[in-house]
Amino acid sequence: MSTQEPAGQGSPAGPRPGPDAQGSGHGGPGPAADQPPAAPVPEDTPRGDDHDASEEHDQPQNAWSARRDLVDHSPRTMNVGARARFGGGLLGGDQHGGISGGHFTGDVFMGGRTEIYHLGAAGTASPGPSAGEVPRSTLERLDGSFVAADGVMADLLDRLRRDRVLVLSGARFTGRRTAALMLLHRLGAAPVRTLVPDTAPGALADGFTAEAEEKRDGDPARGYVLCDLATRRDRPLREPHLLAARDRLVEQDAYLVITVGPSAALEDVPAVRWEPPAAADVLATHLRARTDEESAAKLLGLPDVTEFLDRGHQLREVAAFARLLGRYAAGEVTEDAVARFSLVSLENQVQEWFEEDETSIHLRDKAFLVALAAFDGGPYALTAELSDLLYRFLQETENRARVPEVPVFGTHVGKRLQLARAHRYEEDEHTEWGPVTQRKAAFRDDRASLVLLREVWTGHPSARPALIAWLRRLADDGRPLVRTRAASTVAVLARTDLPSAMALVIQPWGTSKLFRHRLVAVNALTLAHLVGTPNIPRILDDWCTHDDPRLRWVAARAYALIGPERPVQALAALRGAVRRLYTDAPDDLDGEMARELAEAVELLLLSPASDLVLTELLGRLDDDRAVHDLTLGGFVNACRRTEDDERYGTPLVLGWYARAATEGAAAAHGIPALWRAALADPRATRHALDVLREWVLIADRTPATEWALAALLPALVTTSAEHQRLSHLLRTMPGEDGAPPPLVAARLLTTLPAR
Repeated sequence: MSTQEPAGQGSPAGPRPGPDAQGSGHGGPGPAADQPPAAPVPEDTPRGDDHDASEEHDQPQNAWSARRDLVDHSPRTMNVGARARFGGGLLGGDQHGGISGGHFTGDVFMGGRTEIYHLGAAGTASPGPSAGEVPRSTLERLDGSFVAADGVMADLLDRLRRDRVLVLSGARFTGRRTAALMLLHRLGAAPVRTLVPDTAPGALADGFTAEAEEKRDGDPARGYVLCDLATRRDRPLREPHLLAARDRLVEQDAYLVITVGPSAALEDVPAVRWEPPAAADVLATHLRARTDEESAAKLLGLPDVTEFLDRGHQLREVAAFARLLGRYAAGEVTEDAVARFSLVSLENQVQEWFEEDETSIHLRDKAFLVALAAFDGGPYALTAELSDLLYRFLQETENRARVPEVPVFGTHVGKRLQLARAHRYEEDEHTEWGPVTQRKAAFRDDRASLVLLREVWTGHPSARPALIAWLRRLADDGRPLVRTRAASTVAVLARTDLPSAMALVIQPWGTSKLFRHRLVAVNALTLAHLVGTPNIPRILDDWCTHDDPRLRWVAARAYALIGPERPVQALAALRGAVRRLYTDAPDDLDGEMARELAEAVELLLLSPASDLVLTELLGRLDDDRAVHDLTLGGFVNACRRTEDDERYGTPLVLGWYARAATEGAAAAHGIPALWRAALADPRATRHALDVLREWVLIADRTPATEWALAALLPALVTTSAEHQRLSHLLRTMPGEDGAPPPLVAARLLTTLPAR
């Protein structure tokens, strides 16, 4: 969410005017002029005057609002457990704190994968059928562990007996092939033969003609299964094909079950949708087939088994897990192998998505998977829109001579999400206009995005140019959500391969002329640190004193976000940066860098480390002029912030003081000390008095604020000059919009001790 920041204020290190969240991203899309393109740039990338205009309107977003956007739009993998790290500040919420380091939630290991489980082994039908006879022993073994919903098989058997041919429609790995085999087995068909999937629909009847003469009276009916029938729009399966096949089946007393995917091309063909059984039922049945009832119950009660079932795994993975649990019950594998199975299965699935073989998914679907990993839990329409942009970059990587093409109308959302093992739901999304209900999409397994991005970045380096070009376009987008997700994606890449992510993405952003690019670099470094990437503080320490002022800006902003976990080191780095500024540019102390450093102090003061930060600031207040200005600028900035950013919300620092005074904490003395210093400093007085006027206006509407301010004001008067300054403010301040002085001002005047 973004709000407009009050303009016209500024101590040497105080707030500055300018647009807020959207101000940093309203420029048209296009890479910064000082960044070499990582891949060919599409024709619609703005150039020339358009790009110059975007640079002209580029303004820095203030640190407070930028941090709020980061909280609102970062992905769930970084917010689950990270909300407390982002927030938990003065009000205990998620809007006013800082960010401290952390690690990925769950058990995602960002290093190389060392295990592979083969999911098409005994105990379940393999996903890729081959021509030939299915052994009876295989059918009997499958029958012992087959599960279907009540009444489903009976209805399908009745239909197969009546029609001789049945088309079963369902997604891959939902047990549709096993169901087809079980229908024929329970019908008593023998033998059961598989037909090749590339059988032409028009030649379907010819697939079992040759054996018609071999059948003798008294023999059981034959069974045929054709899995994953290959159809296309120009070669659909039509009703005449089935009628011709049915005639042949009747002639030789045989039955046929065809399985097709949800997107199969069918014309006037009645297909029955296959609904897979619950994973828990399948696992229980498989375990009972391998162990006794008591052992199966104990295995089903294991925490790792419960977590596995909650992850929404495919039935082929459930069957493989049952085999592993059987080995665990027999003492052949350890508990650690059971715990790792879920993640390794997910890694295998992700690797399968991006392999190039005869079952490979379309490049456009792969682009969607990557986009969904970046925008996991974000609006579906936005994810689909930006996945097509990535698809264009990937096409150019494959063949630069080819003009990228994106189908206007493509795969249905349900089929696309089914492939991705994702789901759609409605939820509010934060915007600069307030919460807006959006239809969102997310992986069913919250680890999928991390595993997928790691696989693409490290397992398929040839995709890097397209991915980098895509991320740079996202960093230019006008939507805070898009820019934040570009940063979070790069954070995962940095956790996987820090040197490459720094050289190819983060550092070019950090040295960009555009503030919006630098802000994405800030967020990428912050989130990379949050997910446990090593050496981020070391990078920031180096950048704080770097010769390039743009890198110093990035370091100051990033320290404002990760500083609460190491406030002493963060403040030391900020002091070093402000001293260098006062040495290198003494005539530009009202510049952008000075204000940026003060905003970093502001966020640290309003973070979970507020008490320690306050103590550190007081202890170094009089070190030198640079540090003095930095401290007071940051303190006055912090005093402007209110609860929930409401105009008349409780001032956060005032609420902090009220609690400290009640509890007898050190802040009850530290906050008045900084107030007195700010009011006495000619460079900060005017801005400090402006904040006090705002507090009085809030107190006129809120009794709790009036009581807190009445307790604070006496602590601000230790000399006659301080009494005169505050007395003049309360006697002469106007009300809002030229109204008479608020009545609360007269009441507060009585709290000032005489001097």
